[in-house]
Formats: sequence, structure tokens, C-alpha cells
Amino acid sequence: MKLMSFSVAGKASWGAAVGATGADGVVDLGKRLGKDFPDLKTLIAGNGYAAAKAALAGASPDYKLSDVTFLPVIPNPEKIICVGLNYADHVVETNREKTEDPALFVRWPNSQAGHLQPMLVPLESTHLDYEGEIAVIIGKGGRRIKEADAYNHVAGYAPYNDGSVRDLQWATTQWTTGKNFPTTGAFGPWMTTTDEVPADTVLTLITRLNGKEMQRATTQMMIHSVPRLIAFISNFTELVPGDVIVSGTPGGVGGRKNPPLWMKDGDICEIEIDKVGVLRTPIKNEK
Repeated sequence: MKLMSFSVAGKASWGAAVGATGADGVVDLGKRLGKDFPDLKTLIAGNGYAAAKAALAGASPDYKLSDVTFLPVIPNPEKIICVGLNYADHVVETNREKTEDPALFVRWPNSQAGHLQPMLVPLESTHLDYEGEIAVIIGKGGRRIKEADAYNHVAGYAPYNDGSVRDLQWATTQWTTGKNFPTTGAFGPWMTTTDEVPADTVLTLITRLNGKEMQRATTQMMIHSVPRLIAFISNFTELVPGDVIVSGTPGGVGGRKNPPLWMKDGDICEIEIDKVGVLRTPIKNEK
């Protein structure tokens, strides 16, 4: 299933994009199942996939994709944990060294936008950079999860643009400031569930800026695999349903090009994950 969060006329709901590519429209599962599952996070926490599939059986779309406003896939996660330096070519371009354990930082929910919603170049900077990444949505919580069991804790995957305000990110040794300006990242269009992306599926990640390919990598190129990330993170914090692990960006970021390439007002950035979907966001200046 391709499960998503959205709003229509300002009213938030959740549902499924239907058809092979999701383009056939949106079935409003919030309308059908909202009494038991008022949002996508509660569906995940309640393991309500069978109910969602039953509601989808024979249902016609309630909306065209163009009728809805996409929200971040999980608008209200308890935690968004991001991984830095998880591809060797990105480690090289940043002049850093591989770390034995994953390098982690956090984002706040209001730092992300939904599919087709603008990422904002903040008033304080002109150095907004793209970072195409694969988001892993936790389905079953746990503490000290073993790597061998980690895939059992995954609900699905989604494209993520871990946008970075580079001058403020690089101003200190800590990354929090440059990663948390409002709507400087993006998460969507939907979460493709693990029945369509089984464990150990090799996923290809591509970032395009104005149609030009900037990044390309596969999950085989990760330094720390998805199971390793889940095991490591769950050692120090309890993962809960709806938590998001943003698994790192490959080489090719704009800030490491010569000359640097920053996203600007009017640009379009796309993050594609095969078998999952394409996240598309316009870039706008903050007013």
C-alpha cells in the first residue's frame, strides 16, 4: 500500500494512493476508519493494515491527487532521527572519516514539508542544499532491537529531502541549527509498505535538481545498513510506531560542488526511490 497524510479544504486526513504508481487517486481511509485510526500513526501503532486493505477493496478514489494537499507522511512523529555520513562518497567529499558507529542528529516535525509543498530558503541564508535520502518508518517499537529482527520493526519507506542550511550548519561542530529551519526539508509523497518492499530489497535513490541528476546510490552502498541503524538507535532510545529514521545522503550534495550549487527560488527538487515513489518540491524564498 501507498499510505499518505493529506488535507482537503484545510481538514486533515489520511489514506492510500491507489493504482500501480499511485496516480489513480486517493482513497480517504480517515473517513472510513477514523473512529479507530484517526491518523496514519495510529494505524501503524495499531497494526491496522488488514483493516486498511479491507477498506480499499473495491473502493473508488475519493479524490484526484491534484485535489489534495500533501502533508508530511507522518505529520506528528515522536522522533525524527537522521543519519550523517552514511555513504562513502559523501564521507570523502566532506573530508571526514568513516565512524565506527552511525553519526546521528535530529529534526523537528515543523522542519519538513509535504510533497509538492515548498521548501523555504530562510531569510537568514542563501545556502539551502538538497540531501536525497531514504526514510524508514518504524512500525513496531522496541528497545535494544537485534539486527536480525530489525526488518520486523519497519512499516515502510518514503523519499526524504534532508534539506540543509549549510552556512549555519557548518558554523559550529553541531548540525542542529542548519537542519531545523521551518520547512527546509520534505517527506513524501507517501509511505510504501513492506508488503511491496520486502526485507533486503535493494533500493535506488536519485536526486534531481531542475531535471538534472545530482545524486544516485543504492542501499547496498550504505556504510551502516537499515538493520544496523535500527539496532544502534534502539540501544539508546526506545523506538515507537511512527518514528522516522532518515538514513543518510550519498555524495553529490550542492555544497561540495565547485562552485557550490545552492537551491534557489523557482527551482524544483525531486527525490526518487524506485519501488517507492517520487518526492517533488518547489523551492521558494521565505517571505
